[in-house]
Amino acid sequence: MTAQAPPAVAVPAPRPAEEPTRLDRYRTFTQAVLAKCAGDPGARSALRSGVGKNLDSVPRMHQVIAHLVPQNAPDDTQRAYYAVAAMIAEQARRAPAAAGADDTAPAEEITEPVKSAETDPTGQDSKPGGGRDYGTSLGASFALAVVRSLGHERRMRRGTAESRLNLLCKQGVPGVHRHLPASIRYLRSLDVPVDWARLLQDLIGWQRDSGRITRRWLQDFYRRLLEEERRLRDQGDRQEPEISDGA
Repeated sequence: MTAQAPPAVAVPAPRPAEEPTRLDRYRTFTQAVLAKCAGDPGARSALRSGVGKNLDSVPRMHQVIAHLVPQNAPDDTQRAYYAVAAMIAEQARRAPAAAGADDTAPAEEITEPVKSAETDPTGQDSKPGGGRDYGTSLGASFALAVVRSLGHERRMRRGTAESRLNLLCKQGVPGVHRHLPASIRYLRSLDVPVDWARLLQDLIGWQRDSGRITRRWLQDFYRRLLEEERRLRDQGDRQEPEISDGA
């Protein structure tokens, strides 16, 4: 009897090692905006004119970033791109320092639109090797505003941070766009880092997934505060002088 050959098994094509994640694509957009703001005062002014406004009230912005926004994207998605670009322009320094965690590093200007990837219901980004890259949430930024001290004269009171963060978490799409610029302005006045790409991702997903997004904001906020409390407690324990038993 002739032996039958085993059925062929389909092997999935390997994923390119450098395939960009959704968050990577958002970072490409924010880098382009930062580069434009750093090199073109007129463009920076045009983008800044859109802070807190809706899509139909920002005619000056279109010439600067319309080509970077995914074509045929829903209005909520487009509004997120425009809102983040406007806030970046409002906070962009005229002479940016070396890129750090607070702002996305300026890059060469891009002319291709960011590929739309707003259909992932999980809101997560896969990285090569199976890890996840969530960026830094706004909740973590608010926590940093409360706990940072060395080299910074001003901090945000914990109660103020909680009030502002909880106010944002209770908003629908119009409300979060209305209240967010003031909070970002406050954070940046304290030199607190803002992950623009992560903020863009969260705003894009707000309509569909605000519950999960705000849960993560609040979790990141309180976890960071707890870490600081533990650090200070451990530091106090180490500095406590030893008590002699006497002669």
